[in-house]
Amino acid sequence: MRLDDPHPNTEARFAPEVLFAAGALSQYVGAAIAVGLFDEIAAAGVAWLRVTGAAMIMLAWRRPSLRTYTPKQWAWIAAFGVALGAMTLCFYLAIEILPLGTAVAIEFAGPIAVAAFGSRTKRAALGVALAAGGVLLLADVTPAGDMRGVFFAMAAGTAWAGYIVFGHQVSAIANNADALALAMGAGALTVAVAGAGHAAEAAGTPTLLLLALATGLFSNVVPYAIDQVVLRLVSRSRFALLQSMLPVVAVFVGIVALDQRPGVVEAVGVGLVVGALVLSPRRPAR
Repeated sequence: MRLDDPHPNTEARFAPEVLFAAGALSQYVGAAIAVGLFDEIAAAGVAWLRVTGAAMIMLAWRRPSLRTYTPKQWAWIAAFGVALGAMTLCFYLAIEILPLGTAVAIEFAGPIAVAAFGSRTKRAALGVALAAGGVLLLADVTPAGDMRGVFFAMAAGTAWAGYIVFGHQVSAIANNADALALAMGAGALTVAVAGAGHAAEAAGTPTLLLLALATGLFSNVVPYAIDQVVLRLVSRSRFALLQSMLPVVAVFVGIVALDQRPGVVEAVGVGLVVGALVLSPRRPAR
């Protein structure tokens, strides 16, 4: 499978849902690594190291030409990079204040809004409603929490919506793997203002830097590269609903790796999300 193949045949071998689930698993491996970094570096610093590490890996791998793209394509790449960086930064700031479940539930308002906007039938609208209900159940929303955390989670959801919309445009660009590398560079610059100073304390600790690179690889490079493939196979609204697989994958990872058995509420949430995926539109965007 080549990320920049103009006529990908991935769909014939792997369903978009399978590809997306693989990216989600990689993302949770990166999240597990990041947990240890929070004890050593502030959340903004971890966010910057994660995005910067991913950008370094992608730029070293692709070595993209800066003369390949039109001004309009550069605008999409820059917007995608800003959304990518802001999404990571705001989410890390949110989970530093709010319970993880609450932050996730608020953040999911972004992709669900994209899915709702792209719905054109009653069947699709029902799928959006089921996804929203399932995500809320899985996230175990509570009213407690600092309003700053709520603000950051809402900002992360807004950036997530932008990631979907702008990412869909970037996926249509020829050599979109190079475009993704440049977007990650833009994301690193976006987060640098808030996070570079906090990350400076890790500069003399090779172990922390290696962990940051690993976080960027598993949390950004692998899942975002897979996202670019999936975005070429499905509509934007369908991709937005696929985001609902993230908490579902988390439940199953908890069962297998952590022996965390879901209760009735979590099981119902998984069922609602799966039902939403069945009902959502499957027609490709192009």
